[in-house]
Amino acid sequence: ITRLEYSTTMSKHLATRARKNCLLKGRNLGQILRASHQQFHPHSIKIPGDITLGGLFPVHSRGPHGLPCGELKKEKGIHRMEAMLYALDQINSDPELLPNITLGARILDTCSRDTYALEQSLTFVQALIQKDTSDIRCSNGEPPIIRKPERVVGVIGASASSVSIMVANILRLFEIPQVSYASTAPELSDNNRYDFFSRVVPPDSYQAQAMLDIVKALGWNYVSTLASEGNYGESGVDAFMQISREAGGVCIAQSVKIPREPTAGEFDKIIKRLMETSNARGVIIFANEDDIKRVLEAAKRANLTGHFLFVGSDSWGAKSSPIAELEDVAEGAVTILPKRASIDGFDQYFMSRSLENNRRNIWFNEFWEDDFRCKLTRPGIKLDLDKKKCTGEERIGRDSSYEQEGKVQFVIDAVYAVAYALHSMHQDLCPSSSGVCGKMDPVEGRSLLGYIRAVNFNGSAGTSVLFNENGDAPGRYDIFQFQMTNHSHPGYRVIGQWTNNLRLNLEEMQWSGGDKLVPDSICSFPCQPGERKKMVKGVPCCWHCELCDGYQYQVDEFTCETCPSDMRPVPNRTACRPTPIIKLEWNSPFALVPASLAMLGILATSAVVITFIRFNDTPIVRASGRELSYVLLTGIFLIYLITFLMIAEPGVVACAFRRLLLGLGMAITYSAMLTKTNRIYRIFEQGKRSVTPPKFISPTSQLIITFILISVQVLGVFVWFAVVPPHTIIDYEELRPPNPELARGILKCDMSDLSIICCLSYSIVLMVTCTVYAVKSRGVPETFNEAKPIGFTMYTTCIIWLAFVPIFFGTAQSTEKMFIQTATLTVSMSLSAFVSLGMLYMPKVYVIIFHPEQNVQKRKRSFKAVAQAVSQKSLNEKQNGETKIEPDRSQ
Repeated sequence: ITRLEYSTTMSKHLATRARKNCLLKGRNLGQILRASHQQFHPHSIKIPGDITLGGLFPVHSRGPHGLPCGELKKEKGIHRMEAMLYALDQINSDPELLPNITLGARILDTCSRDTYALEQSLTFVQALIQKDTSDIRCSNGEPPIIRKPERVVGVIGASASSVSIMVANILRLFEIPQVSYASTAPELSDNNRYDFFSRVVPPDSYQAQAMLDIVKALGWNYVSTLASEGNYGESGVDAFMQISREAGGVCIAQSVKIPREPTAGEFDKIIKRLMETSNARGVIIFANEDDIKRVLEAAKRANLTGHFLFVGSDSWGAKSSPIAELEDVAEGAVTILPKRASIDGFDQYFMSRSLENNRRNIWFNEFWEDDFRCKLTRPGIKLDLDKKKCTGEERIGRDSSYEQEGKVQFVIDAVYAVAYALHSMHQDLCPSSSGVCGKMDPVEGRSLLGYIRAVNFNGSAGTSVLFNENGDAPGRYDIFQFQMTNHSHPGYRVIGQWTNNLRLNLEEMQWSGGDKLVPDSICSFPCQPGERKKMVKGVPCCWHCELCDGYQYQVDEFTCETCPSDMRPVPNRTACRPTPIIKLEWNSPFALVPASLAMLGILATSAVVITFIRFNDTPIVRASGRELSYVLLTGIFLIYLITFLMIAEPGVVACAFRRLLLGLGMAITYSAMLTKTNRIYRIFEQGKRSVTPPKFISPTSQLIITFILISVQVLGVFVWFAVVPPHTIIDYEELRPPNPELARGILKCDMSDLSIICCLSYSIVLMVTCTVYAVKSRGVPETFNEAKPIGFTMYTTCIIWLAFVPIFFGTAQSTEKMFIQTATLTVSMSLSAFVSLGMLYMPKVYVIIFHPEQNVQKRKRSFKAVAQAVSQKSLNEKQNGETKIEPDRSQ
């Protein structure tokens, strides 16, 4: 409805009234005004004043079908309405508040029905409608007499939210501010739709916020909701769920609705459904008293006493009736109740009301009859014999029970809020006027609304009265907990307050069985350090805990990441720590055994060298080829020496010498052996053909050939130096087992398995070649005894190195790979050196030292004699069928 449409309708209505008033022309003015008042306001209270406030109260209940009003409501109707009258009396008698200005009132009965209240509230907007009655005349031609309705500047009410919503839609069209004392629906906080509506009570959304704050303070994040079907229960739960979604941190496990007419077993089904998510022990309950009681009974039947942790709304509050004989089930329940106070001044005022001093209340006679269960006599009405006659001497609180209704405080505060707003407006607009000045006649509604929203004063209970930008009063609640300190005196105990923020005394809380520890109501327990949360889809409060395994650590509560390659996770996997760095230590068995062998070899080699030097000119030393022998012994010595370099702590110098000497010792040894076997082979092959000696068999030639062969190895190493300079590395991958506690970084030279094999490959080629010549030279005469020892040396060496390959590469997956490979390599090299030393030189040293008589010069044989000996041996072998010698085609 628009304001224009409403004005047109009201104009037609008033024109009809004007025509009826023409019939009253013959009566006196007093009769006319009284008749007009009855026609316009048949059920209202009029309090005269300079400024008039409207009032809407549920004096009567909703009437039965066909009737607008029903029975009288003593507390919610009469008590609240009298509170407004009391507040007006207090304000008008206060010289400091609105001096020389009297507040009046027009109070209407809403009959607890929104549509009826809408019709009644039309009274408040009559004065604001432009009425055109120029075309209306009485039968005698005179204009009709129309009583000018008083102008209402603001309305106090209504009580029910549905009524306030209906009335607010009309009042906002005519910019009349409205202040409610009991309407708590959250939708009235919408300042776009209900911009002229304010209230001195907190909306239900504050109650929901307070309950959410309680849940969070208790450390719960997984709760269920339970609501009675209807506006109160459903809107309360909806507000709680909406706020919890916006705030986050709390999830709803189940949202259960209690039907208006529950069937048999309905509450047992509700308990069973709540147990489907048994971790959600907290239950937010917006329900009426009967439903609360039946829920507790069902929980007791299911033997779940102490399982559910109820958080009840103000419908539970501190009432005893819902928990009667169910105290053990309700133990620990946390409830909420708006902070309120009893106004002593109103008690004195109301208990002093009588039929004589309260005639302004047109419903007071009806209240009197209902309160004292008597009947007043009226002219023309026969007295009901079943009821006693009212004497008028009865007194409230003496002859009837009396307890101040809970919203009386808020009615008084609502009236004072408008009064203080008018006072501030008067001070601003009429600073020099003692009464209502022209600027306040009429009072502009939108301006008054601004003053109402700006008030801040101590209300009737001593608490501040103020409004936020949506016209809502601050939420003030007392927090109770039902405790059984002993089984004979259970009761509610105040454990905190909520005024825009929660103040909860956890130390004073007590749970089932007297336990002081707050029970859990969570979907998933916190993950342990080193575990990440894997969220359950669609339920942000539920998760599974997964261990950060392997080399992962916990970055945050949702993420695991792998530590850098040089680090490993700490034991609780919340961070990374440097991986310990190790190297082959001298006291390790993998170092002691090779080092012992190498030291023994060095001593033996030194003994041979010393012996050869000491007996350098003896026939045996000279016959063995002194020059090549010293070269060969040098190679053997270097083979033993490389063991210590392989065990030593890696460094640039150590790594350079490893590269250089690893293959050099073997290259020197086998180059010398190859030169020797090649010399023998060429001599005897030449001897088969002619008596002319072969070329390059002199000692000098032999040395040159040997050094040429050695230079290939040296050249290759220096090329390696140029391409990849020697340096150390820390290998974190080699010793990185599944268990991070066993991970180690290995300090070593930059020599991979492949580079080691490449470094030894040339020596292996020399070894194989030397073995081939040894095989070919196996048939030389006995007198050339050095060929066979060389042959046996090479056969044994090949066997050693054939065994080395599988051992070396078969340890690739071992956690001690480097140590095993180093030990295998050095032991194999030492064994090769021992074979060479033992086969070639130990017999000679033995003869030199222990049988010097054999170390004498024998007859010197010429190459011709040697050739004849070889030819003779070949002929004998041919005749015996042992071998076949091709004839020399040149002869």
